Amino acid sequence: MSLLVGLTGGIGSGKSLAAKFFAEQGAHIIDADQLSRELVQPGQPALKEIVSAFGVFILDETGNLDREKLAEIIFQNPQKKSTLEAILHPRIIAKEREKYSNISAEDPSAIVIIDAALLIESGNYKNVDKVIVVNCSEEHQVQRILSRNSLNSDQAAARIKNQMSLKEKIKYADFILDNNSQPQDLRRNVHEVYTKLMEIQ
Repeated sequence: MSLLVGLTGGIGSGKSLAAKFFAEQGAHIIDADQLSRELVQPGQPALKEIVSAFGVFILDETGNLDREKLAEIIFQNPQKKSTLEAILHPRIIAKEREKYSNISAEDPSAIVIIDAALLIESGNYKNVDKVIVVNCSEEHQVQRILSRNSLNSDQAAARIKNQMSLKEKIKYADFILDNNSQPQDLRRNVHEVYTKLMEIQ
């Protein structure tokens, strides 16, 4: 029997790296962020709704969504953030269910992992069999954000504060992946959790 697992964590926690390591183990990965990007392509109903709610200025000169501009708006305005999530979350969850159904039909013993930053906030954690949270210190989060983004340390800390805390997310976890050290340690932790998931099936 296939197993649907939610993988989540905060910005800079190492969630995407953990997803990569799960894929190495043989898990099927459904990337919620990738689905979100597909849903806001020009011509998609979700993009039309977003433009209607936020204004045409959130499009760039090619007609694509300016994600940085939109991020700035929702970062500063919780109400706008809720508006965006109301447009995107139901569509993303529906796409995830569709992908899971297709994978399960092809591989009835599949372990399918939804890689989703907002797994808990969207309520989608209720739709999965198990929840995995990638946990690390805020110091490590800031370091990782600075290494890949053009943000300063204050901006990185503000982004972290704007999300549900890892401490809060852990309350929903069936498994916790510690990512306070080296990638090879995270890979080993992933292997241990994957072995347990295979035993659950």
